Amino acid sequence: MAKRVRVRAPELSGKGGWINTGGKDLRLADFRGRVLILDFWTFCCINCLHVLDELRELEERHRDTVVVVGVHSPKFVHEAEHRAVVDAVERYGVEHPVLDDPELATWKQYAVRAWPTLVVIDPEGYVVAQHAGEGHVHAIERLVEELEAEYGAKGTLRRGDGPYVPPEPEPTALRFPGRALLLPSGNLLVSDTTRHQLVELAQDAETVVRRIGSGARGFADGGPGEASFNEPQGLALLDDGAVVVADTVNHALRRLDLATGAVTTLAGTGRQWWRGSATSGPARGTDLSSPWDVAVFGGKVWIAMAGVHQLWTYDPVDGTVAVAAGTGNEGLVDGPGAEAWFAQPSGLAATADRLWVADSETSALRWVDRDGHVRTAVGTGLFDFGHRDGPAGEALLQHPLGVTALPDGSVAVADTYNHALRRYDPATGEVTTLATDLREPSDAVLVGTDIVVVESARHRLTRLRLPEEAVRVDAVAHRTRRAATEVAPGALRLDVIFEAPAGQKLDTRHGPSTRLLVSSTPPELLLKGEGADTDLSRELELNPAVAEGVLHVSAMAASCDDDSAVAYPACHVHQQDWGVPIRLAEGAAHRLPLVLAGMDAG
Repeated sequence: MAKRVRVRAPELSGKGGWINTGGKDLRLADFRGRVLILDFWTFCCINCLHVLDELRELEERHRDTVVVVGVHSPKFVHEAEHRAVVDAVERYGVEHPVLDDPELATWKQYAVRAWPTLVVIDPEGYVVAQHAGEGHVHAIERLVEELEAEYGAKGTLRRGDGPYVPPEPEPTALRFPGRALLLPSGNLLVSDTTRHQLVELAQDAETVVRRIGSGARGFADGGPGEASFNEPQGLALLDDGAVVVADTVNHALRRLDLATGAVTTLAGTGRQWWRGSATSGPARGTDLSSPWDVAVFGGKVWIAMAGVHQLWTYDPVDGTVAVAAGTGNEGLVDGPGAEAWFAQPSGLAATADRLWVADSETSALRWVDRDGHVRTAVGTGLFDFGHRDGPAGEALLQHPLGVTALPDGSVAVADTYNHALRRYDPATGEVTTLATDLREPSDAVLVGTDIVVVESARHRLTRLRLPEEAVRVDAVAHRTRRAATEVAPGALRLDVIFEAPAGQKLDTRHGPSTRLLVSSTPPELLLKGEGADTDLSRELELNPAVAEGVLHVSAMAASCDDDSAVAYPACHVHQQDWGVPIRLAEGAAHRLPLVLAGMDAG
C-alpha cells in the first residue's frame, strides 16, 4: 500500500457546542480507533444538503467503524444562531453528531475554504484526505475500506456504536413545512417537508383533513397511503386540476390527483443530475437536481432547479424537460436565459408577463420575462445581505426562499433568514417590510384579503391581514462572515489540488478531463488570469489598486476506474465552486491552494 500523507488533526471546538450527543461534549480523542469523517457544512447550501444524502448509505454500511461529525460553519448571520442549527439538524434528518461552530474556529484550524468540505481522519488521529464539493463519497468509501483493513491488521481499529443520540420527536401537526397552495375547494395543501408528506388543511389553516404519503423517505407511486416522497417542497396547480409537486431529494416532479389522492411521477429518474447528463429530453428519462419550487408560466411548468443554479421547464403536452435559464455557474448575472447566472433559485411566482424568482444564495429577487430574459429587482451578489428597506438598488434581503404575486402587481418575499415578509413594488422601485417576527418563513399564499405565511421553523401556517402601508424597520447590512485570505499584490499562483481516487485515473478519452474557470468581484481585481482553461493551475495578476475583493473559482475534474480490461469503466465528475474573499497585503503569500480532492503538499 502506497504511503499516504498524514497530518495531525487539530482539536474540534465550537462555541455553539454539540448537537445529537445527548448533551455530551466530545473531543477528538473520543473518536480514536474509528475512521472519522468531518463534514463542514452550512444549512443554506444545496451542495451541503446533497452531501448529507450521499453520506447516509456510507454511514449505514460502515456504522461500526466510521463516525461522521458535521461541523456547522455558517455563511449567513442567521446560520450562526444555535437554535437555527438545531432546527436544521432535525429538518434535514441529520443522524450523526454535529458541532456548532458559529465563529468558524474549527473551519479555520482545518484551513477549509468551501462548503461543503469533507475531511477524513484515520483511527490514530491524522488527516489523510480532504475533498471539497459533492460527489466524493465513492472515493471516500474506498479510502475507508483501506483504513479498516490497515488499522484492523494493526489492532488499533475500534468497532462499536457511535456517539449519536437522536432527539425526542415533537408532537406537532406539521414539521418544518415548506410550501402551501390554495386549492379550488378553499382548503390549503402543505408540503410537510421533514415528514415526507403532503397535508391538506381545512380553511382555518389548522385542521388536518388528510395526509398523502407514507411518511417515510422513499420514491414510490400509488395511493395516498402507499406513495412516498423525500423532502417535498414546491406545489402548483396544473390546468387539469391536479397538483405538481417538487419532490426535492428524489430529484423528481410528482403529480397528485386531488380527487383520489393518487401520486404518480411526471419527471425525473430519482438520480441526481451531474455535469455531462442530458439537459433536455423525455421527462421520465432525464435526471433533475433538487427541484425546490414549481410555477406554471407561459403554458409550461417552470422548475427552480436549486441543485444546479438553473431554471428548467416541464412541458405537460409533450412530456419533456429542458433547461430554460442559467449556465449552471453560481452567481448573479442578468441577460438572456442562456447567459444568466443564478445561485440556488428556490422560489417562483408567475404573473401574466413575469416569472418572479427568489434567488436565495445571492439574497436576490429576480424575474424572467416572456422572452426568457433574466433581470434583477433586488440584490447585488453572493456576499451582501441584510435587512434594509428603501430603493431596490440599496435594499437588502437575507436568503429568501419564497415569493408571492400580490393583486396590485407588487410581490411579497418570504425573507427567510430575516424572519420577515417583505414587499417589492415595481411601480415605485421600493422595498418595504410587511411583517416581522416570523420564524423562517418559506412561502406565503393569498387567501382573500389575507396572506397566509408558512412559518417553517414554528411548524405552522400564520394568517396575516395585508396592511395598507408597510412597516419600516431599522436597516441592517451584513457581509459573509469568513475572514479574508491575505495575499500579496501582483503575481499570485492559483493551484487547485486534485488527486484521482485510489484505483482511478483522469479520464482523457474525450479530450481534457479538467476545467478551471476564474473571475473576480470587482472585475478590476484581476489584471490577468480571468476566464476558462483546462489546466488546474494558473498564474493570476492582482491589481494593487484594489485592496480587497472575491476570487470566484470553479474547478472540474473527471476520473474513471483504472482497469484496461473493463470496456465501460465507472466514471465520476468532481466539481466545486469557491468564493474566496481576499485582502491584498505586502509580504503575504504569492500562492493560493484550493483542495478539490487530496492533500496539498505545497
